[in-house]
Amino acid sequence: MTNPRDAIVVGGGFYGTAIAAYLVERRGLSRVTLVEREADLLSRASYANQARVHNGYHYPRSFTTAYRSRVNLPRFVGEYPEAVTSDFTKVYAIGRKSSKVTTAQFMRFCREVGASLVPAPREVRELFDPRLVESAFVVQEYAFDALALRRRACERLAALGVETLLRSSVTRLHRSGGAIRVCGQSADGSGFEHAAAHVFNCTYSGLNQVGGERPATRTGLKHEITEVALVRAPEPLARLGITVMDGPFFSIMPFPARGLHSLSHVRYTPHRSFLDERGTDPYARLDEYAKATRVDRMIRDASRYVPAIREAEYRESLFEVKTVLRKSEVDDGRPILFETHAELGSCHSILGGKIDNIYDAIEILDGLSMSK
Repeated sequence: MTNPRDAIVVGGGFYGTAIAAYLVERRGLSRVTLVEREADLLSRASYANQARVHNGYHYPRSFTTAYRSRVNLPRFVGEYPEAVTSDFTKVYAIGRKSSKVTTAQFMRFCREVGASLVPAPREVRELFDPRLVESAFVVQEYAFDALALRRRACERLAALGVETLLRSSVTRLHRSGGAIRVCGQSADGSGFEHAAAHVFNCTYSGLNQVGGERPATRTGLKHEITEVALVRAPEPLARLGITVMDGPFFSIMPFPARGLHSLSHVRYTPHRSFLDERGTDPYARLDEYAKATRVDRMIRDASRYVPAIREAEYRESLFEVKTVLRKSEVDDGRPILFETHAELGSCHSILGGKIDNIYDAIEILDGLSMSK
């Protein structure tokens, strides 16, 4: 084995890049390698999503998730100000029918988690069909620019001396004395094999696809092939973000990386779901999927609640695999997954459902014993 490393981070999304930087900045590791299968960092789930910086409002049925978002949002905004977009008005509305929370319940929930909200002004309320929407509130919530996050990650890793291997994949992990043997395939087709004191698997949907002796996560995972439509919002909605709660409804949010709005719908964004199985690559399932857009159905249903959405101009769709913990489907909570595979040494699997969850992962990392 060559090129012994203090740590290897597998997966170059937001979590992988943030953890690689953390290992150098806060834990003093000097030989850290980041391995990413794509040609760019933050090019998969970190890019293809609603680009929402949560502040708790989205999770009225999961107090813990909402509270952690409230704690983490100011940390994220403070650390990544160049990637945060706040020059729009964010509105949460409560549907009259099929909503799992009422207006009174939503207001009480916001008070309990300390999330500010005020009744929307008349010009905003008039955007909604009152027969289908019973209330609307202006809240404090932001969007993030994934391209700005990518630039920040590249600059940060380069400044810290983190070795970044793009178009490269880790294929197997094995125990080798007091280290972990990391085997993979490089961009030029050649293989590599390194010894690492610590391995952090941050491959999101590919979490259980690394072979060798690494066991699967004890927590069950579920994958969804999802579609987020990108649209040019009509003028009345150009400076707004709207989420209708809490049921088979939709969100239309600024998508700063493209200067457009994302449109997602609880009923039409998930195209297909399947349980995680080792040896079945979720990304291969995505590549094989036909990817026929459902944007017409998203717009048709969303415009019943907000008629102006009917004038949205469709540009394209982002298809990606979304991975959630199976146990979270009951209450829509988004806790992180952080599992240590002690039988392999200092090997950890990490998955977050929201970008601000990174600070929950870092709090766990702060408590880990970590030697070079």
